[in-house]
Amino acid sequence: MQDDLARRRKIQYRAWHRGMREMDILLGRFFDAKGAQLSVADLDDLEILMEELDRDLFMWLTHEIPVPAERDTPVYRQICAFHTHLKPVNS
Repeated sequence: MQDDLARRRKIQYRAWHRGMREMDILLGRFFDAKGAQLSVADLDDLEILMEELDRDLFMWLTHEIPVPAERDTPVYRQICAFHTHLKPVNS
């Protein structure tokens, strides 16, 4: 249980400290809202997804370019569904 909590805290920190403010908001808000409910497999996929460059991940999440098939995971789809982009990303 302690390892799981430490892992989730590490992921949460990484989600909020990306280097690109828009990505901090997209991933940080998602993780704050949904992180406690993510499965171990989702956490694995999220950690892999967060290794991608911010600019690539941002373009996938805003649908500027298609997400590669290997990154189109259930957790990626959860992030997309969480952010409807009905208002600016920085709001």
